[in-house]
Amino acid sequence: MAQKLKETILNPILKGNPITVLILGVCSSLAVTVELKGACVMALSVIIVTGVSSFICSLLRKTIPNRARIIIQLVVVAMMVILVDQVLKAFAYSIDKQLSVYIGLIITNCIVMGRIEAFALGNKPWPSLLDGVANGVGYGLILVIVAFFRELLGSGTLFGFPVLSSLGYVNNGLMILPPMALILIGCIIWVQRSIDKSLQEK
Repeated sequence: MAQKLKETILNPILKGNPITVLILGVCSSLAVTVELKGACVMALSVIIVTGVSSFICSLLRKTIPNRARIIIQLVVVAMMVILVDQVLKAFAYSIDKQLSVYIGLIITNCIVMGRIEAFALGNKPWPSLLDGVANGVGYGLILVIVAFFRELLGSGTLFGFPVLSSLGYVNNGLMILPPMALILIGCIIWVQRSIDKSLQEK
């Protein structure tokens, strides 16, 4: 049991990462990784939504009619996204404004619905919560890595604080353009598959 829980937690972060292995949730990673602060908030939002939504759907799994399961899942996910969005509007309005529509678009994130369908509907609430949180962490980890390099090399800052300007670094405007996020994700995928040969396609 402990080994299974360990695998549930570690697999989405390493060998089954939603972005680098399953290639899910890439669109938001291109849009919200210009600044590290926004990427961290987006990552935390997805962790909360994925974890709690999986937990709730797992609790309800035996009472959900099969023909209505997608609608019920969407209602649960939408409720969580609205709650997260309202909390951000109340306590971090500037970041919420910066992230714009992308918080709301968590509803359509393949990772959230995918984990409910693939895991939560067939497992108990506690493992489902762990699975949802772990997949959110795997997603968020890639967002933070990409945002770190984009903000550092594109703006010379981290969390808005100057880091490279005192060293005479000239900001690279290419780093803050969306294509650079895709290139960085490609580099992460290449490094991961170079280290773990089992991820390479035969």
